[in-house]
Amino acid sequence: MIEVLYFAWLRERIGLPREKVETSALTVQALIEELAAREERYALAFSDISALRVALDQELAGFDSPLAGVREVAFFPPMTGG
Repeated sequence: MIEVLYFAWLRERIGLPREKVETSALTVQALIEELAAREERYALAFSDISALRVALDQELAGFDSPLAGVREVAFFPPMTGG
């Protein structure tokens, strides 16, 4: 079981700030594919992953990162500003 957090417009599109997900995904990319296949609101939220960043247990990671041992996955848009 993995806790998945959604921030900014992802939260708005999906309609949830967080949820617990039972997954067999081995990588972040596979998790995204599982989530996007759920229903249209997830498909829309994950339709352009180039507009996303991901953190695993609060550490920035890549989409090819393994999920083994991960407790929390956070999806958010790139941060801007200064």
